[in-house]
Amino acid sequence: MQAKEIALPNIEDVAAAAGVSTATVSRVLNRPQSVREALRTRVTAAIAQLGYVPHAGARALKLQRSGTVGAVFPTIDNAIFAQAIAALQQRLAEEGLQLLIATSGYDVETEARQAVNLVTRGADALVLCGLGQSPALLQFLRGRDFPTVHAMSWPAPAGAVCVGFDNARAIGQAVRYLLDLGHRHVAMLAGLAQNNDRAAARIAGVRQALKQGGLKLLPQHLVERPYGLAEAREGLRLLMATEPAPTAIVCGNDVLAFGALLEARKLGIAVPEQLSIIGFDDLEMARHIQPALTTLHVPTPLLWRTVAERVIAALAQAPLQAATEVEVELVVRESTAAAPKTRRG
Repeated sequence: MQAKEIALPNIEDVAAAAGVSTATVSRVLNRPQSVREALRTRVTAAIAQLGYVPHAGARALKLQRSGTVGAVFPTIDNAIFAQAIAALQQRLAEEGLQLLIATSGYDVETEARQAVNLVTRGADALVLCGLGQSPALLQFLRGRDFPTVHAMSWPAPAGAVCVGFDNARAIGQAVRYLLDLGHRHVAMLAGLAQNNDRAAARIAGVRQALKQGGLKLLPQHLVERPYGLAEAREGLRLLMATEPAPTAIVCGNDVLAFGALLEARKLGIAVPEQLSIIGFDDLEMARHIQPALTTLHVPTPLLWRTVAERVIAALAQAPLQAATEVEVELVVRESTAAAPKTRRG
């Protein structure tokens, strides 16, 4: 006996249940921002009640788009990228777009493969972190005139669309603040600069700011480590074993700073009385850890919603701003203080 086929609800059923036209249902599905909130709520309630699922293939054929946006992140372990994904996905969803995520592990070849996979599997646009992609990937995207937005770095080369900040200039604020506090032995606990243009720019920014203050970043005062607590703790031990030992450490991100704070406590080094520590990102934990972390605040939700805006404009073939800079500000908390008097000069 042949199984009876179950009739699935269609768009006409949704329209009848909501008391609207099929055109209105279509607008709610494809351009929700164009429909009044009360009407949109009625239609979405009918969709949920009936269990209606739009036919993705038919929708893509009609729009000549898949309705998906691909994004390649270095990792999803870092809270800064979790915040980024949330903000990006929320804004894209408001336009009926679905976010597809891949990770690269900070490897340019993996990033290129993942990006090409997203494009060849039907993504309508692409979001990439930084400006350090492989030339082959950039050529692949340019050759197809593929909508691409770069995030977290600024300025961008000609022809690229970016939303971000000048990493070198941003971290220079932290160095100048430490110099104003009387520190002359400033070290850096950086992320791995290879295959990471943001980490490399932050190292360059520390060097430049120290040079402007008549100092230099000593070779033994630069330690690069992966963004992890254990690695950061090891980095702090290495820096404090140098001669002269630093009185202040600028960290490439908050995770490195958290690890440095934890290891300083274990070593019996008082923060900030003996050692000042500064982070970068201003994660939520920065204000709760003890001592509360002085750090550079990145407006992450604003940055990534702006990235989404650029993607939406590109897909609509609307005019868009090629390069958008967001401001990074120093937030002074409890982990920094004047240099110890015996170590000044």
